[in-house]
Amino acid sequence: MNQMQLAEKLGINNSRVSNWEQGINRPDADILADICRALDISPSKLLDVHLSSDELDEKERAIIKAYRAKPELQLAVDILLGIAE
Repeated sequence: MNQMQLAEKLGINNSRVSNWEQGINRPDADILADICRALDISPSKLLDVHLSSDELDEKERAIIKAYRAKPELQLAVDILLGIAE
């Protein structure tokens, strides 16, 4: 699919797609779902996000679940892991 075809599917100007491709600017968040549908790809693929629950083992999923369930401990965990802001 070329820029013009994608722009037509999205109902936008071709120059907007060209600007995305050249890195001049990025698509607004509200159009990402439309882009995924037009290109028939997942948001993870479009955004180049590789982490999925399939890539985590059972222990890693349990750690994430426990971390999310205890917001009062998250800062301490972040400090221990060296990821505190």
